[in-house]
Amino acid sequence: MLNASQASFFSLAAYLDSGLFRYLCFLVVVCLYVLILGCNVLLIVVICVNRTLHEPMYMFLCSLFVNELYGSAGLFPSLLIQTLSDLHTISAPLCLLQVFIVHSYGAVEFLSLAVMSYDRYLAICHPLQYNSRMTTTKIFWLIAVSWLYPSCAMFVSLSLISPLKLCGNSINKVYCDMHSVVKLACSDTALINIYGLCATFSTILAALLIILYTYTKIFVVCFSGSSQTRQKAVSTCTPHLASILNFSIAGSFEVSQSRFNMSFLPNVLRIFLSLYFLTVQPLFNSVLYGLKIFLWKKCL
Repeated sequence: MLNASQASFFSLAAYLDSGLFRYLCFLVVVCLYVLILGCNVLLIVVICVNRTLHEPMYMFLCSLFVNELYGSAGLFPSLLIQTLSDLHTISAPLCLLQVFIVHSYGAVEFLSLAVMSYDRYLAICHPLQYNSRMTTTKIFWLIAVSWLYPSCAMFVSLSLISPLKLCGNSINKVYCDMHSVVKLACSDTALINIYGLCATFSTILAALLIILYTYTKIFVVCFSGSSQTRQKAVSTCTPHLASILNFSIAGSFEVSQSRFNMSFLPNVLRIFLSLYFLTVQPLFNSVLYGLKIFLWKKCL
């Protein structure tokens, strides 16, 4: 038996032996990755060079787009290599790095969406006090916390995973995730399971409480306010709510895959569901907010 940090490689068992079909899959993955890279980088550049977009909302969007690039970088290079490979193995250090990126990406995404809901709350419910409340210092700390907390939490998780004694090295997915690695352990996993549950619960609970509180206040103001207030709320909150809904659905797919037996589903569908939050969300956000920025600039 080896420690997780001492294993030389892990086998990714969910890949299909598709023959020549692999080249079509490779082309689809390449096109998707290029789209994600192009859209997110373009929007980051537009926000950075356009002074009219140097507002808190767009600073938070910029952080969100950087996170989409970060999460995609943790998946797509490996996915492209594995699609054309016959062995479908990944070295242990790269597997643990992928675990770190995938899980921290998900936490940063949810916390960033929560921060953006707080920003919309201030803009709609306290418009006269918005500039005094949403200062540059506050923007910096909100973005910093949404990135630092998941990173610190994942460093602790990896330090708990590394000493685990493994009884195998086969992961039934197309990428490495923490639950799949922990399931391979034949030593006591109580500590990592409790810590993982607490870290996940605290992240989700904190983000959900912020989102529910802010949108409750926004809806109250909309129903009691003027038509102009309602129009402003609809135009600014609709893309954000759509992003939250899409990511929540994607996260539910991933949790279902990890925690429950989904063997009754076709293998191709299980692969798609496990990849949804790492492939669809980065493109969905960039297209959604890209259209919003384009329409906003066109109205100026």
